[in-house]
Amino acid sequence: MERRDFIKRLAMLAACPLCVKTAYAAEGVHWSYGGDAGPEDWGSLTEENRACSSGSQQSPLDIRGAIKADIPDLALDWKTGGTILNNGHTIQVNAAPGGTLRRGDQFYELVQYHFHAPSEHLVEGKHFPMEAHFVHKHAETGALGVLGVFLVPGATNATFSTLAAAFPQNAGEETALPDVEPSKMLPASLTYWAYEGSLTTPPCSEIVDWIIAKEPVEVDAADIKRFITLYSMNARPALTPNRRYILSSG
Repeated sequence: MERRDFIKRLAMLAACPLCVKTAYAAEGVHWSYGGDAGPEDWGSLTEENRACSSGSQQSPLDIRGAIKADIPDLALDWKTGGTILNNGHTIQVNAAPGGTLRRGDQFYELVQYHFHAPSEHLVEGKHFPMEAHFVHKHAETGALGVLGVFLVPGATNATFSTLAAAFPQNAGEETALPDVEPSKMLPASLTYWAYEGSLTTPPCSEIVDWIIAKEPVEVDAADIKRFITLYSMNARPALTPNRRYILSSG
């Protein structure tokens, strides 16, 4: 664990300019989800992205063969508000300061959350229509703790509906949000899978403690459509586990 934290600190130092902007994605070089700048080519676009092709702990994964383990419960305390941004790759909410996630003795601060369609993680080979990523920064090590939540069509979710109505239509647009409560996009049960991985966008830094909620959240199908009208496919394909363990709570 100490070695992993040391590696994360080095990676975060290398990615420091990204952290300031809270984008956690490569800037200054064009990348996309298809064509010559798609996922298969991310690692060759710039030296900064080398981990995308040579890393051994890349994300996302197809969640299979998880090992049941006595891992800590999650404790979340997120704040309302923030700003909503169309960053050219997804819709991202830059969170109001002060939101936290605790997992045992690990403490993270919520920085931003964003969306992918279809889901980046799979479960036994199955995609979900969307996946939300709640990106947290470890208060001491600077590593990231990302909570993934699958979104499926069903009952209206008031928070996601408010966000969908406010989606900026053009890349680069950012507006203030009303007092939306991100915690309302969480499932009733916070049982989860956990593994060590990477950012799913360039530079693919291997600095992420992944926490994937087992229970999906229902949202209005019309709100999913609003997202996929803007981003019909912004999911990196699943990568090989490379002998990593996926742990299962509950």
